[in-house]
Amino acid sequence: MAKTVRLKDIAEKIGVSTVTVSKALSGQKGMSDELREKIHALANEMGYIPSISRKVDIFSKSYTIGLLISEDNMTEYSSYYTKMHQKVSQIAMEMGCFTMLEVVSEQSEKKKNFPRIVADKKVDGIIVIGRLSGEYLRSIRDNFSIPMIYLDFCNHTGDEDAVVADSFHGAYLLTNHLFDMGHTSIAFVGTIMAEGNITDRYLGYVKSLLEHSHPVRKDWVIPDRDLSTGEMDYNRFFKLPEEMPSAFFCNCDVSASMLIKRLNEKGYKVPDDISVAGYDNYIFPGLCDIKLTTFEVDTYEMGRNAIYSLIRKIGGERYRQGVMILEGHMVLGDSVKNLNA
Repeated sequence: MAKTVRLKDIAEKIGVSTVTVSKALSGQKGMSDELREKIHALANEMGYIPSISRKVDIFSKSYTIGLLISEDNMTEYSSYYTKMHQKVSQIAMEMGCFTMLEVVSEQSEKKKNFPRIVADKKVDGIIVIGRLSGEYLRSIRDNFSIPMIYLDFCNHTGDEDAVVADSFHGAYLLTNHLFDMGHTSIAFVGTIMAEGNITDRYLGYVKSLLEHSHPVRKDWVIPDRDLSTGEMDYNRFFKLPEEMPSAFFCNCDVSASMLIKRLNEKGYKVPDDISVAGYDNYIFPGLCDIKLTTFEVDTYEMGRNAIYSLIRKIGGERYRQGVMILEGHMVLGDSVKNLNA
């Protein structure tokens, strides 16, 4: 009979404490993404089975998981969702499952054309990566009895299961960091209401401003994309205000890279003249020459929790229902100047 793999066995082999292994496997914070992934990989290699799975072996069956992504989220600069898709596929494979990707076009979404992988019953469950319209998702739920998890968004309908990052708190912490670095005039870059994450990050920025007794200036809220389509357009957006702040907080790293390009065109140097902070800690290679100060979203843990919950949902087992909110952490780069020095 095969020996049961314990947390202690994994800890001794990798050279960390049992507590660290337990935190990594249960999705708690307190370590780097690299160490977390290393622990997960070793646990899978050694055949570690969580105690709850020993009682109900739902992971012994291989499922086919459908991944739905909006066409808008698979554009040239949407590197964040490319990364998310890769992580989810990797984690599903580690759990013995297969994934099938279907990109949903704007036309299919408007006409409510059902995804082929769902209509043809090719998948056991669905993970929706990035926002699709509530009406479109509701039409899928109403016509197909298929388990579904939303990843990186939620529609706040009260009857959905989702895994999201705490964008509000992350933006709040990052704006606080700018204040700690001596910046008192901070602008926000992002089209409010274009996406839920952008709005949440704006509200976190606003909370930090209010706590530091600074009013929100409308001329320091800089749009970065079309409100209806979500399309970024460098020529239409990223317009600098007449009165410049000392720092810009951008809703994502792609926006930060485009803003830096605009600043350079106008003769400003980052961070010597103007500081810039981003969000996500993921950017398409070659878009930015400077290492950004940003806030990293834990895409691995988000993907792992989404897959884990969906497998339990497919298997008819208890799982964490509702919206699961995961924290990230700050990543210090070279794009923010310390004005206190």
